[in-house]
Amino acid sequence: MTVRKRAVVVGLGGQATGDHLPGLAECRLAELVGVCDVDPDRIALVADRHHVPGFTDIEQLLKSVRPDFVIIAVPHHSGREVVKACAGAGVHVLKEKPFATDPHEAADLAMLCEKAEIELMVTVQRRFHPVYAGALALLERIGDPYLVEGRYTFHCPDPAAGWRGRAELAGGGALADMGYHLVDLLLWYLGLPDRVLAGISTAAAPESEYDAEDTALVHVAYDRGLYGSLLVSRSTGPKTEHLAITGPHGTLAIERGTARLLAPGGQVVESLLREPAWPCPPATVIDRFCRVLDGTATNPSGPAEHLPHAAFLAAAYASTATNQPADPKEYLP
Repeated sequence: MTVRKRAVVVGLGGQATGDHLPGLAECRLAELVGVCDVDPDRIALVADRHHVPGFTDIEQLLKSVRPDFVIIAVPHHSGREVVKACAGAGVHVLKEKPFATDPHEAADLAMLCEKAEIELMVTVQRRFHPVYAGALALLERIGDPYLVEGRYTFHCPDPAAGWRGRAELAGGGALADMGYHLVDLLLWYLGLPDRVLAGISTAAAPESEYDAEDTALVHVAYDRGLYGSLLVSRSTGPKTEHLAITGPHGTLAIERGTARLLAPGGQVVESLLREPAWPCPPATVIDRFCRVLDGTATNPSGPAEHLPHAAFLAAAYASTATNQPADPKEYLP
């Protein structure tokens, strides 16, 4: 009989209550044994509902509960300290994106995990979705890509609200937050660009004061002759997610849970579709991490895979200050 992994959730905001806690209830290989947050009232509510102990201090939680892994769903600026505490206790980590708020933090976190010999996996759900994995096979059929176009938008009623409206705390705005998923797909499929040039805007809520962009447009260029752009906005509805990669033999068009191979004239040649799960059941991600810990599966989203993400974002934000393209490779740790 397989012994289920002991899991705790740190950070009890919407991501935890909407995804991770229900995911733990449904997964086969782990069980919830504790929760932690800075808000005692929130802890009391969640702990009582799930019949587990609650803590306001991460180190006390790790000492008292002794979990196999921690699911971290805290604000971006708080992630490092939680990972550091887990590494100090030798406890594995399943972390909400982004991996880090800048390249220096990314390098530090990667080193912490390596020295502590713990696994860390970032929950970029599309990496665990069969349509997105299957799209790699279709990508081979378009020939050498020369154009990429990405778009991820939705309407947030107040883009200035909370820590997400402050770039210092969030590590950026829409591009670093929701845009992380689009950047992850770009780097997974096509690798790190040689040049990026970004423009950002905080004009969606003129009556509010915030410096974390609600909209970003990033131009990307590869020395091999591939060019394109990514548009990310948390102020523009309706909710849209789209990535199209074009080569001489056609286009790979990926939307929410659907991948289509198009002929050069636009006709559908082949398609992949998964219904109804979107973007990926949280239980699937948690079970995969448990298999990583058992040594029966590889970690597709570890620290090494996310160092380029931090470099891409750093280069994009640097280019907004100079209005000149920046090389992401110069920001690699």
